[in-house]
Amino acid sequence: MDENTFLDEHAAYAGSLRVITPESYSRYGVKRGLRNDDGTGVLVGLTEIGDVHGYILDEGEKTAVEGRLRYRGIDVKDIVSGFQQDNRFGYEETVYLLLFGTLPTQQQLSDFIELLGEKRSMPTGYWEDIIMRSPSTDIMNKLGRAVLGAYSYDQNPEDYSIKNILRQCIELIARFPALVAYSYQSKRRFFDNESLHVHSPDPRLSTAENFLQMIRPDQHFTKLEAEVLDLALVLHAEHGGGNNSAFTVHVVSSAYTDTYSAISAAVGSLKGLRHGGANNRVMGMMHNLQEKISSWDDSDAIASHLRLLLEGREYDNSGLIYGMGHAIYTLSDPRAILLKAKAEELAQAKGGKLLEEFELYKRVEILTPEVFRRVKKSDKVVAPNVDFYSGFVYKMLNIPPELYTPIFALSRIAGWAAHRMEELSIGSRIYRPAYKNVLGGQAYSRLNDR
Repeated sequence: MDENTFLDEHAAYAGSLRVITPESYSRYGVKRGLRNDDGTGVLVGLTEIGDVHGYILDEGEKTAVEGRLRYRGIDVKDIVSGFQQDNRFGYEETVYLLLFGTLPTQQQLSDFIELLGEKRSMPTGYWEDIIMRSPSTDIMNKLGRAVLGAYSYDQNPEDYSIKNILRQCIELIARFPALVAYSYQSKRRFFDNESLHVHSPDPRLSTAENFLQMIRPDQHFTKLEAEVLDLALVLHAEHGGGNNSAFTVHVVSSAYTDTYSAISAAVGSLKGLRHGGANNRVMGMMHNLQEKISSWDDSDAIASHLRLLLEGREYDNSGLIYGMGHAIYTLSDPRAILLKAKAEELAQAKGGKLLEEFELYKRVEILTPEVFRRVKKSDKVVAPNVDFYSGFVYKMLNIPPELYTPIFALSRIAGWAAHRMEELSIGSRIYRPAYKNVLGGQAYSRLNDR
């Protein structure tokens, strides 16, 4: 029997096995996806790192409130306001806050930025052996393998002291821009038949500036472009311990494995379409809308298209308007508000078609709640989440779509690192939730009798 015949036959067999029904979960009181019946998350841990607040529970019912995101207790709006008023980049300060639990002094921030600059370069042979010799069509796949490969270049990979884990995390944070950029360049060279452009990281530049100069052939970028990307990195750096990739870090770290395995596992989680790929789906949805309506300022035509989306008769027939609504935020997503303001500044600077497209996004944001109310017969509040605008921001920065989720990882490595150190520092037990077997017993039959 050849391979395809075997797989076809056995895939059909595997697919015919008894499927556990939703009613079974209710019968045994199982919280599917670690979600309560009202959509709230099951409390499985404690953290001091990120706090995501989007509703209030009043006598068992959710009451919508304006969204709030805090890093180490500080509102992200205040963090953004602080570095924007100082006319400086904010991601490095945000990383420091997440790792150490306090805002840095001017000298501490200067020292930390200098340390990150020193650590941005790859170890000797790493670029050639780990990235160039095994390129991938998917940059997140390559990033996960590149993180695992770093283990081989670490002379002390299995030391679980906080000092050593901190060193490993800082090195990964510093090198993630190059890991993503070089994985992208190797993909372009080997799979897209494009020229290879490999630019060394500049220790004098911020994380956002370094990334832009490494992915662009001419290394050129404007200050506003770097500011917009820097803001996006700040807003994606952390989102509580319950999001899938951060929770993955906690679970894997609780098994007492090495840093590279834990962070690579988080990359694998973020690669999943249900976690890190939302802004790509927003972009696809908006491209579909732009093709189907003749005038971008025709609110009636836009509303009609949105209705078709909700009815599952447009784009991917999912019945969703991607980028609208969030699992926790209700009245607003603070990240979307901050990113939208900076996106408008960039759209004004770019002008032309991009400014027209930004206005289209704003119309979709305004029209969706009313269309949702009429189609779904629901009074649920629907507000844009950060993914609604982030993909368009990257488009304005001329960043290709295959880099959207890797940029998410480039930012979120800060939160992952903080969660890994928190998990190990509190000395918690290995995660071991229970699964109930509902199949029952079967008799064994001898081979000749089957």
